[in-house]
Amino acid sequence: MHFGAFKEKIEACHICAAYCDQCATQCLQEDEVHKMAECIRMDIQCAQICRLAASYMAQNSEYANDICQLCADICQKCADECAKHDADHCQACAQACQQCANACASIAA
Repeated sequence: MHFGAFKEKIEACHICAAYCDQCATQCLQEDEVHKMAECIRMDIQCAQICRLAASYMAQNSEYANDICQLCADICQKCADECAKHDADHCQACAQACQQCANACASIAA
């Protein structure tokens, strides 16, 4: 595939990473931050894999499909975790993660 074929997927990864960063930061400001520990952990891991996947796609790496499959799996887990929480930032993050999971899964398929 060429860069243009990855463009929307790369954008989804960057958007997801930004929402995960925002969600983790806002979760740290919650009154009972210990209840948000798993959400924060998943946000951090998801943001990292999204940035890695975007980079591999931009390079048209032969490993892009494998990284995208892993990214899709982690994004789905992050979406599921964030969806458990009522905070607006968690719900927005869950939506961005779900969109990225779908985008990355379509590349890996």
